[in-house]
Amino acid sequence: MRSLLFTLSLLCFASQTSLSWKKEEFRSCDQTPFCKRARSRSPGACSLIATDVTIADGDLVAKLTPKDNDDQINPLVLSLSVYGDGIVRLRIDEDHSLNPPKKRFRVPDVVVPELEEKKIRLEKFATENDPPSSVVYVSDGYEAVVRHEPFEVYVRERSGDRRRVVSLNSRGLFDFEQLGKKGEGDDWEEKFRTHTDSRPFGSQSISFDVSFYESSFVYGIPEHATSFALKPTKGPGVEESTEPYRLFNLDVFEYEHESPFGLYGSIPFMVSHGGTGKSSGFFWLNAAEMQIDVLAEGWDAESGGGESRIDTLWMSEAGIVDTFFFAGPEPKDVVRQYASVTGTSAMPQLFATGYHQCRWNYKDEEDVAQVDSKFDEHDIPYDVLWLDIEHTDGKRYFTWDSALFPNPEEMQKKLDAKGRRMVTIVDPHIKRDDSYFLHKEATEMGYYVKDSSGKDFDGWCWPGSSSYIDMLSPEIREWWGGRFSYKNYVGSTPSLYIWNDMNEPSVFNVHNAYGYYFHMATSDGLVMRGEGKDRPFVLSRAIFPGTQRYGAIWTGDNTAEWEHLRVSIPMLLTLGLTGITFSGADIGGFFGNPEPELLVRWYQVGAYYPFFRGHAHHDTKRREPWLFGERNTELMRDAIHTRYTLLPYFYTLFREANVTGVPVLRPLWMEFPQDEATFSNDEAFMVGNGLLVQGVYTKGTTHASVYLPGKESWYDLRNGKTYVGGKTHKMDAPEESIPAFQRAGTVIPRKDRFRRSSFQMDNDPYTLVIALNSSQEADGELYIDDGKSFEFKRGAYIHRRFVFSNGVLTSKNIAPPEASLSSQCLIDRIILLGHSSGPNSALVEPLNQKAEIEMGPLRMGGLVASSGTNVLTIRKPGVRVDQDWTIKIL
Repeated sequence: MRSLLFTLSLLCFASQTSLSWKKEEFRSCDQTPFCKRARSRSPGACSLIATDVTIADGDLVAKLTPKDNDDQINPLVLSLSVYGDGIVRLRIDEDHSLNPPKKRFRVPDVVVPELEEKKIRLEKFATENDPPSSVVYVSDGYEAVVRHEPFEVYVRERSGDRRRVVSLNSRGLFDFEQLGKKGEGDDWEEKFRTHTDSRPFGSQSISFDVSFYESSFVYGIPEHATSFALKPTKGPGVEESTEPYRLFNLDVFEYEHESPFGLYGSIPFMVSHGGTGKSSGFFWLNAAEMQIDVLAEGWDAESGGGESRIDTLWMSEAGIVDTFFFAGPEPKDVVRQYASVTGTSAMPQLFATGYHQCRWNYKDEEDVAQVDSKFDEHDIPYDVLWLDIEHTDGKRYFTWDSALFPNPEEMQKKLDAKGRRMVTIVDPHIKRDDSYFLHKEATEMGYYVKDSSGKDFDGWCWPGSSSYIDMLSPEIREWWGGRFSYKNYVGSTPSLYIWNDMNEPSVFNVHNAYGYYFHMATSDGLVMRGEGKDRPFVLSRAIFPGTQRYGAIWTGDNTAEWEHLRVSIPMLLTLGLTGITFSGADIGGFFGNPEPELLVRWYQVGAYYPFFRGHAHHDTKRREPWLFGERNTELMRDAIHTRYTLLPYFYTLFREANVTGVPVLRPLWMEFPQDEATFSNDEAFMVGNGLLVQGVYTKGTTHASVYLPGKESWYDLRNGKTYVGGKTHKMDAPEESIPAFQRAGTVIPRKDRFRRSSFQMDNDPYTLVIALNSSQEADGELYIDDGKSFEFKRGAYIHRRFVFSNGVLTSKNIAPPEASLSSQCLIDRIILLGHSSGPNSALVEPLNQKAEIEMGPLRMGGLVASSGTNVLTIRKPGVRVDQDWTIKIL
């Protein structure tokens, strides 16, 4: 959203419109001492060897010392842990028994407690002599190896040729700068422009190489506006000026596309994938600034040579080595393994999966009412209306401007009567005003972040002089959560939810984690407000590992340009791959005025984003969907209707992400891991396992080249036409829609009646779209709960599996026996795509009645295809969505 520029200190400029992103205002690698030092090291520079290897407390432990320790450098302590499902954890730190000057920061509250339940307590290890190594069991398929000299850690397969999967320090670039005391070194401060960063314990950076074997590409490490498959940043064929991928949470407004520059969040998790169809992953739990190089083939004398290996260099300013190796081998295995460490996505309320309308700012209560009524007037559904910073009293959060919003509770209740919600913004900068109750309380209780002199930090942001709550403290986070009670947040109601913007601020080594703790505290506060009965909705801009447990995020201050529409897809794919599936980009671009064609195309793509919100800067022209002429209104309305039609499918996918960690939005290779044509494709994407979407990213385009993977057919969502898999098709891309396809062999649940909001669809009947494969078979799932509470955790849900085989459609319960929820909703229509014969009727059991069958054009909600093939539709079979039944095609 609005501009916040943080370099090494907290500094917020008060005028966004006078600023534009300037590369020179941010440090390059050459201007960052730890990065420059790490990049200058040569392969094999590490002289550490592993000694004193033993088992302690279920872990393999060892000392790491230089081979020729003439300088009497203190040893480091290595600890290797093994967890179920192919997870290995490697930690390296200074030896605390030798009393270092201080303890290095270890990031709390990210690794989920349940991980310890999966720990495999090691009792022994095997030894190998060539080279000397210690080997421990990981799973039936994998083992972990600690090579002693030179020191190296890797995971390999246990059978066959014992293929390596992931390794650390195979290229000998490991370096760990130990803490010092004054007089022991000369690197005690760093300067950039006018800022000086003091280092009372000297340099404490860490760097090492990580190698991925049998890999074609690596992905992940958000947040960057660049391609999904990460490009090499160093080595042959790469310009010397190319920067590493930076992980440093910053507010970068109007950010450039195709740049390795770090944006609003940092997730040091990388996934590899290769031509064998196998994937692996590596995660470094560290909150300090980080830089990561992807090294081009041939970067050193030992790389290349026909080996499908990708080397990477990981560099951090501080922290410890706390890393996780994920053995895979399938892409979904890797994301599940990562979710076992950092948690799965929170289950959203149903309303949050609908369309959100936002602007900086809707002016007053009259403006809110008019926008709301215009959606109804133009038959456009939406679920949430947002208020930005101007709704407050002088930019004091938890307040309302009494002149513009004199009756906030009544305003919210009017929206709630239609099943709609409101979201207000709460940023981390607190106005330093002695008459402001929040500032007064935070000051008196000592809850602000302190500066180097021990005083409350005083920065400058939208309210003027501002301070920041110390979110690292659990006690203070609990206090912050209490601010969202109805008593403390006067004017709030149960239908009001929260937006955390500009939460990148940081202090010292916890820089990248500040927004994570702010998001956590706000989400927990809404749970407290609802007495544990109401699922929270909190949108955050800053991200960190574990963010997925607390709500949604968006990609920040994009621009109304075609390239920003295009880059939104690799950005969202990367976020989903690294755990954060509930994500989206501002429809139309936050900055600038999109031409109608761009805005329409953005809605058409955005209808498939997991988080679907239109948003704009206050200096832009108003851009609600009805302001661009009748034809464009119709096109945007159709795109939004498409989203609402597919809400049952999206909600089912969100449940899958909540249980397994597998994202809603997926790269093609996650579903087709051996199809090499998909590995670098980041303009098309899968929604679940059943839908493939190809955006249109160029002005004036009326055709699109679409690669459809796999050996089975695909069905055009618009007209039911069939296209073969495994080839590229030139498709029509008229203004009405973008190419989207249903995969043969899948069943997609829909709701086809148009309503004003998702709440009003609650009792509507379902449509099942069955896309038959070459064997005339298909299956799919449907998940239903109350859409709002935590009762699903206690078994209050429906989970059905629909299977079509041998001419019979069966509905089966796949929820556990203790799960129980009833629904009166009926299956209204069953559409069969690709049925090979023309049946006369369908027999429904156990009702022992026949259902009506018709042949006709495909319908998408209330939209009828203008051309295409006739499809078979079973109408009104009379079966309930929560019951077992079969329908036999006669």
